[in-house]
Amino acid sequence: MNDQNKNLILATALSFLVILVWFVLFPPEEPAVDPNAPAAVQTTDTAAQPGVTAPDQTAIAAVPQAPRLPVDTPKLQGSISLQGGRIDDLSLKNYHVTTDDSSPIVRLLSPVGEDHAYYALYGWVPGGALEFSDVPGAETQWEIASGDTLAPGKPVSLRWDNRKGLVFTRELSIDEDYMFGVKDSVQNRGTAPVTLQPYGVVARHGTPPDLQNFFVLHEGVVGRTDGRLHEIKYDDVTELPEVAREGARAEVTEAATDGWLGFTDKYWMTVMVPEQGKPYTAVVKYNAAASIYQTETRLPAMTVAPGASGEVSSRLFAGAKEWETIRGYQNDQGIAGFIDSIDWGWFFFLTKPIFALLHWLNAQIGNMGLAIIALTFVLKFLVLPLAYKSYVSMARMKELQPEMEALKERAGEDKAKLQKEMMQLYKDKKVNPAAGCLPILIQIPIFFSLYKVIFVTLELRHAPFFGWLNDLSAPDPSSLFNLFGLLPWGTPEVGSILALVFIGILPILLGISMWLQQKLNPAPADPAQAMIFAWMPWVFMFMLGSFASGLVVYWITNNMITFIQQYAIMRSHGHKPDIFGNIRASFKKKPAPVVPPTKGKK
Repeated sequence: MNDQNKNLILATALSFLVILVWFVLFPPEEPAVDPNAPAAVQTTDTAAQPGVTAPDQTAIAAVPQAPRLPVDTPKLQGSISLQGGRIDDLSLKNYHVTTDDSSPIVRLLSPVGEDHAYYALYGWVPGGALEFSDVPGAETQWEIASGDTLAPGKPVSLRWDNRKGLVFTRELSIDEDYMFGVKDSVQNRGTAPVTLQPYGVVARHGTPPDLQNFFVLHEGVVGRTDGRLHEIKYDDVTELPEVAREGARAEVTEAATDGWLGFTDKYWMTVMVPEQGKPYTAVVKYNAAASIYQTETRLPAMTVAPGASGEVSSRLFAGAKEWETIRGYQNDQGIAGFIDSIDWGWFFFLTKPIFALLHWLNAQIGNMGLAIIALTFVLKFLVLPLAYKSYVSMARMKELQPEMEALKERAGEDKAKLQKEMMQLYKDKKVNPAAGCLPILIQIPIFFSLYKVIFVTLELRHAPFFGWLNDLSAPDPSSLFNLFGLLPWGTPEVGSILALVFIGILPILLGISMWLQQKLNPAPADPAQAMIFAWMPWVFMFMLGSFASGLVVYWITNNMITFIQQYAIMRSHGHKPDIFGNIRASFKKKPAPVVPPTKGKK
């Protein structure tokens, strides 16, 4: 096998690797919901501090009809249940379920009693002589002390008196975005000191109904303790170490200075943010009997003397994972590492700056599709020095073809001699035969990173380009099946076999752009090479047909820029590509190979 064949096969393998690694999809699993599972949530298993008694599981009754406190902000609407003071009813005003603005807005949190209950709960664990009935918990009926609607600049205050000398107050606030403030205090009017421990819980009953189970996307527990990021998928939560209570599994992490903990979906999350700079205990838990996933933040226990008060503050983020918003909480409000709640993946050192640049370009241009095209130009410019050397090396390799053919004639069947003389020729002419693969090697991490950015970032969700392309995070909705809308029937369902075959306009343009790029050079004389080159554009066309249209826009743009770069470099080396001649030649019928006569026969 000559060096050109080796390089071709290597380049082809690398090209297919870029696609195949991301083409293998893990289909979403249907969430298993036990309709007979008890509506219950655990508060804590074992007190994290001395002097605090471990509580039993606390049952939570369904409370959609319990008294509620309205929540109304520019981005959120919903209510808080006064039973338990649970933040359990939130919807995102600015995000719809589909691209149709008349579709329902996204529901983030829902109370017990509804399917897939998902809520946040704050309370106290009793210590010493206190009982669970003496402290606020999941069933406590709070009273509104002040305020009638929770809104930015309009905090509300809740109050509960245990009638045994302890008065609890909870002040709730919210900003213009998605951050709740929770300030809990206790006043000891009794005659003896009391010990108790504040906690926060975010609980999910069953797995989310829209769980994607996609291997490049993290869904499940997300958190940070003392600079370390934690990501645990739902399946892994069910495999945590068993704890004393039968059927329960948990993982406990002590944090000394900073952190946050909760659940993340693809575009939304709900996480508790304890007061930064102070210690707390992070707990991830699974109750198999009730199919409840739970995260807890346990703050240090406190002892409150008679006539004194104790107070603790924390925050709760419940909303959309908007990059700019989350970065603001990190940079301006001191929530360390909060930007890492977005799943940047293994190539975070590329995905973060790529998205930051894409976000800035979109702000300047006002169209995400055009921003992706502009980003492609920027990335191609940044790697131009390396790409230039590769394209020059490829052009010089073509110049050496006559000398290489002469070497083959002289070497005959002596492959060792041929290899040695070819290596010497490369050395004399200062040509690197492997340099032609460098553009592919450069492209792989960039492709991975851009795929990740387009797939996981909220800013690409439902982002329109033009015409029929109304969601750059989804595949091209057009289809050959109905001649791109000219015929009076719909398109195949996304993910079906028909959808893979009857691709849209963008994948077809991708195949054409790859095919044109090939026509810068004549078809290889070697039949194996010619066959691979002939099929590659159309194989890629179908493979990328189900990818996000934003990624296909990038790939098409990248192909066209590469075409221009290669054309200019070839012209600068005295070779004018005969593009139209190469296209005509590709349609000509190849002559049948001449079979030499058998020796000894006339």
